[in-house]
Amino acid sequence: MFEGLVDKISGAFKKLRNSGKLTEADVKAGMREIKLALLEADVNFKVVKDFIAKVSERAVGSDVLESLVPAQQIVKIVHEELITLMGTANSKLVIAPKPPTVVLMCGLQGSGKTTHTGKLALMYKKQGKSPLLVACDIYRPAAIKQLQVVGEKAGVKVFEKGTQDPVKTVDEALRYAKEYGHDLVIVDTAGRLHIDEALMEELRRVKEAAQPTETLLVVDAMTGQDAVNVAQSFNDLLDITGVILTKMDGDTRGGAALSVRHITGKPIKFIGTGEKLDNLEAFYPDRMASRILGMGDVLSLIEKAQNAYDDKQAEELERKFRESSFTLEDYLEQFGQLRNMGSLEQLMGMIPGVNASKLKDAKIDEKAMDHLEAIILSMTKYERVHPEVLNSSRKKRIAAGSGRSVEEVNRLLKQFEQTKEIMKKFTKKGKKGRMRLPFGIK
Repeated sequence: MFEGLVDKISGAFKKLRNSGKLTEADVKAGMREIKLALLEADVNFKVVKDFIAKVSERAVGSDVLESLVPAQQIVKIVHEELITLMGTANSKLVIAPKPPTVVLMCGLQGSGKTTHTGKLALMYKKQGKSPLLVACDIYRPAAIKQLQVVGEKAGVKVFEKGTQDPVKTVDEALRYAKEYGHDLVIVDTAGRLHIDEALMEELRRVKEAAQPTETLLVVDAMTGQDAVNVAQSFNDLLDITGVILTKMDGDTRGGAALSVRHITGKPIKFIGTGEKLDNLEAFYPDRMASRILGMGDVLSLIEKAQNAYDDKQAEELERKFRESSFTLEDYLEQFGQLRNMGSLEQLMGMIPGVNASKLKDAKIDEKAMDHLEAIILSMTKYERVHPEVLNSSRKKRIAAGSGRSVEEVNRLLKQFEQTKEIMKKFTKKGKKGRMRLPFGIK
C-alpha cells in the first residue's frame, strides 16, 4: 500500500534531516519533491496544489526554521495536513435510531461492489447485527448468484426476486426485514462499465424506495485519478454519504485515498485490503497518514491481534506457557491465528520504521509458514504432544513426508523450544496478553 509514495516522501525528509539548520530554500526544495511524489501517486492536481501550499506556508514560519529540529517539525506538519486532507477522524457507519438501518451500495462494474456488500455484512454480523442482503443487480449475468455465494460464505440471508423491477424488490425486502427482525439491510445495486443516464435513473428510483441511512460508493483504488472522477460524478447525482475503497492491497499508488475526501467532501468509511471476506477495515485518516510517512500503524496491528485472539484463547495459551504444557499442536494453531491477521508483509508494514524498501530487502518468504505447517502435520499426534521422542529416524520420516530437509525439522524444533522459554519468562513476570510471532521471526 502506497509503496512508491512512502519511499519518495521518506527520501525527501531524509534530505531535509541531513541539511541540519534549514533555510526557506531547503524547505521549498523538499516541498517540490513531495509534490512530485504525490503527482506520481496519481493524486488530483488541485489537491496537491492546495496541500503543498498549506504545508509550505506553515513550514517556512519562524517557529519551524528557528527550532532546534526543523526537519521533525516539517514531518509533523505534513502528518497533520495529510490527516486533514483525508478527513481528520474515522467516519463510522450511521445506524438508524429505528431499525432497520438501510445501506445502499453503488458503483461501477468491476469495483468489487457485490463482494464488499458481503464483507460489510460480515463485519456488522460480528458486531451483533442481523444483516439482510438484497439483490437488485438484475442485468449483470450471475450477479444474483454471486451475491448468494457471498452471503452463504458470510452466513447472511440474501433476499432476491429474480429479474423483477429492483424498486419492487427493495419494497418487499424492507417488509421482510421488519417481519423477520433484520436490523441491517444492505442493497446491492446494478453497475455499468461507465456512468450513463439509465444507470443513474434506476439508482435514483431505488434510492427513493429504500430511503437509505447510508449511500456508499464502492470505488476501485487501482483506477487512480479515474476513481476520483467516478466519486465526483456519483456524488453529484446521488449525494453519497461515504466511500469504500477496494483493492488497497494491490499495486495502488494511493491517489484515490488522498483525493476523494477533498474533491467530494464525503468521507472514506472503509477500505478493502484483500480478497477474503474479512479483509475489510474501517478507514482511519490518522493511521493512513502514519503509514504514508513510514511511521507504521501500531493501533491497526493491535486490533488485528485482538480480532485473531479472543480472551479465552489468550488466557488458555498463557496458562499453557506458564505450566510448560504448550505443544506443537498449539504451535500449529498459532500459524492459523497469524494467517487470520493478514500476510506477513502487511503486518510488517504496520511496524514503525519498516517501509516498503526495507521489506524488499528483507525478502519475506510467505511460503515459510507453509513449510513449517507441513513439517508439523507430518508428525503423529503423539509426536506433536511429546516432541522429546523425535529421534533421528523419526525426523527423517517427517522430513520425507513434508518434502523438507532434516535440518529444517531440527530448526523448527529449536524455534519451538525457544518460543516456549521466552513466553514462559513473560508469563512469569505477569505480562499477560503479549502474543509473539510463533516461528522465531526477528
